[in-house]
Amino acid sequence: MTICGQEFSSDLIQRIQQTVEGEPGLSRGALSRRMCAWLDWRTARGQLKEVSCRVALLKLQRRGWLALPRAGHAAVPRPGPLGAEAGKAEGAPLEVSLEALQPVQVVRIERADSSAARTWNELMNRYHYLGAGPLCGAQMRYLLHSPSYGWLGGLAFSAAAWQLAARDRWMGWSAQARRQHLQEVIANSRFLILPHLRVASLASHVLSLVLQRVGRDWQQRYGYRSVLVETFVDTERFAGTCYRAANWLSVGVTAGRGRQDAGHAGARSVKQVLVYPLQRRARPRLGGSEPAPAPAPADCAEEEFGGAALGDARRQRRLLRLARDFYARPQAGVPQACGSRAKTKAAYRFFQQDETQMETLLQPHYQATVQRLKGEKVVLAVQDTTRLNYSTHPATEGLGPIGSQAEGPLGLWLHSTLAFNLEGTPLGLLDVQCWARDGARFGKKHQRKQRPVEEKESAKWLHSFRRVAEVQRQVPATQLVSVGDRESDLYELFQLALAEADGPRLLIRAEQDRLLADGQGHLWPAVAQQPRQGVQEIQVPRRGSQPARSARLAVRFAHVTLQPPHGKESLGRLALWAVLAQEVEAPAGVKPLRWMLLTTWAVDSFEAACEKLCWYTRRWGIEVYHRTLKSGCRIEQRQLGTAESIEACLAIDLVVGWRIFHLAKLGREVPDVPCTVYFEEAEWKALRAYVTHHPTPPE
Repeated sequence: MTICGQEFSSDLIQRIQQTVEGEPGLSRGALSRRMCAWLDWRTARGQLKEVSCRVALLKLQRRGWLALPRAGHAAVPRPGPLGAEAGKAEGAPLEVSLEALQPVQVVRIERADSSAARTWNELMNRYHYLGAGPLCGAQMRYLLHSPSYGWLGGLAFSAAAWQLAARDRWMGWSAQARRQHLQEVIANSRFLILPHLRVASLASHVLSLVLQRVGRDWQQRYGYRSVLVETFVDTERFAGTCYRAANWLSVGVTAGRGRQDAGHAGARSVKQVLVYPLQRRARPRLGGSEPAPAPAPADCAEEEFGGAALGDARRQRRLLRLARDFYARPQAGVPQACGSRAKTKAAYRFFQQDETQMETLLQPHYQATVQRLKGEKVVLAVQDTTRLNYSTHPATEGLGPIGSQAEGPLGLWLHSTLAFNLEGTPLGLLDVQCWARDGARFGKKHQRKQRPVEEKESAKWLHSFRRVAEVQRQVPATQLVSVGDRESDLYELFQLALAEADGPRLLIRAEQDRLLADGQGHLWPAVAQQPRQGVQEIQVPRRGSQPARSARLAVRFAHVTLQPPHGKESLGRLALWAVLAQEVEAPAGVKPLRWMLLTTWAVDSFEAACEKLCWYTRRWGIEVYHRTLKSGCRIEQRQLGTAESIEACLAIDLVVGWRIFHLAKLGREVPDVPCTVYFEEAEWKALRAYVTHHPTPPE
């Protein structure tokens, strides 16, 4: 059998047992040294691997293969009076800047019987919840010192965990690769900053200093250089902020078991597992063979905004805090959502920075949306435009007219592309465009026909489709369909959709009565002359003063070839499918529905035509989404100094609004799912008490 990387045959085990029985006074330490000599079991520097041998002997005894001599009991050091310098920790809290402590010194402990080692033990036993030890296997300890203050704390590194599912999965390790390379991984097993210190960024600064030297120190002592450091954060006690600030990577969580949990009792707390590569290409150096899966996000804020390319870890943390605050209080203003003056000032600074542009902030959400699309067969990418009125904040710079006159209301235009599955559940945003109109261009509407579409606002539809096409290439197993209303009836958009055979399909509601090729007349009358294939009933949502209703639509369809518009003959003809749906028996006083849908997806049966009608009705979802933004998130009430700051803030509001809309849809589609799937215990109990007006929620 193989234990601790060493092969133990039955003959070797018998020899060990005979030695123990033949020399009753032999200590376990002497036995392990003798075994290492027998096996030539040494470190890279030629030293006997006594600690590994002791561990192997204990495992053999627990399995019943050996009966070891009785263990001697060393005196366990107890916390005693601290030395003069360490005693400063007993004083009042120290609140100074990091600069006031400089230069922070990292003192390596060379011998276990030195005064520095005694100080390290005293600090750990007094202030660290795990105490001074014992540490496992090879180890390195450090003290932290400031010339102006004294001892600041300490760290320790020791042997890595033998088996750790989250780390091994991230590494892509086989059992053989783990045995071969495990010694090149070390564990940050102790980290202490004295609790009386209140120094911003001290912990992350210390981590950076130690990580710059621990690899060299390890090689000097043990003859080989470590490649990776791992550590555990007990999330019931700590947030692990300093590790993330020092660029450690979270790779998962433990199973709640300790080193000695052979019975899988799992009685320990679950800890977050973090790693830090000390050398480039650490995974292939350590024999990893699989790409690292993304670590599971801690919450929806991290899932939708984690990894934003903001150029600074502090901006990333601020983004996550803002997302959590906005989601907790979506209708509150920025000061109320942030909850304190300091956080409010930090939020306003965040929105004003050049690095926090809307597109940059939304990129992680776009990628998260793409991942959600992969589980669907067909996804509807619905695009629509809405206007945001900020006329009540005239001092905001960079706004433009949103009405029919240059002197009218001021604000921004927002064009969103929201992905829905066929059941109408919103899966997330794929594209967002936001702009302010130039008031100087009012009165020049007559010139629009002389300008190419790329120079007009109509280009927003083409931009959205191109973005959807990029996503389509990332999810070839999912068919994307770009859906738009009558404003999207652009000949150039059809041409773009037909240019790529494997690209997304297009489904829009026609506005123009376009000319058909070969003298077939115009689109609307030509399709209206087709025989009626059947009647389809759809649910029409409430519109203004008109209540929701069921509408019965007579359905016709045809394959048509469109002639290019005058002046655009170079674009060529387009072959599309048309579906005409006309409401029959409409209620009195209600204008009957009359839709002409154009699509690049073949429609060759009544069922296929009804399917496209159903898909188009999902377009109403984006109107609900825009209303959610305005009423649920109150985005038009944001008071910021510039249009750019509004856009940065809007990026967070857009994701919060989607999340609210998403939960509302899930509540209707899967009402029997426990509320604890989406809400914390305090949240659902508070909501229950609010709805029932009863202060005591059920268990």
